[in-house]
Amino acid sequence: MEYVRAACASLLALVFVASAVSKLRDFGGFERSLPGLAPVPARLVRPLARAVVAAEAAIPVLLLVPPATAYGFGLAGILLMAFTVAIAVALRHGRRAPCRCFGASSTPIAPRHLVRNATLLVAAALGGAAPSGLPMTPGLAVAVAGGLVGAALIVVFDDIVDLFARSS
Repeated sequence: MEYVRAACASLLALVFVASAVSKLRDFGGFERSLPGLAPVPARLVRPLARAVVAAEAAIPVLLLVPPATAYGFGLAGILLMAFTVAIAVALRHGRRAPCRCFGASSTPIAPRHLVRNATLLVAAALGGAAPSGLPMTPGLAVAVAGGLVGAALIVVFDDIVDLFARSS
């Protein structure tokens, strides 16, 4: 089970690094996108945007520091639940703001973003529930590689869905 923990930690760490970096690259665009996703008072938009990016940046650090790994999984789960609720509420109210999860995008939020977040929530739950321990090096390399491949697929998830949607 320590391999599951390592795979989930690497997957979530890379996903949140990509998310935080992309938001920082166009912080103004991310800020402007928040009111379209959730009704946020204007005075709270900037503090909320900063808090989201700070939490996203903290998660990889927590996941990679063994004594803090459980906190990293916990924070990832809390943040993903908040994102999932915000997307679900926005969809229920007919708001179709662009998904700025991984940078500038014109792709509006959709049910597929709930699926993506549910997948990441499962990774946070599995990683958090798996026993801690230092896995053997060869298995650790495979687990981390698997997590990194999974993270790369999550980061380009919208592009993959769009590719298959156009070809059908």
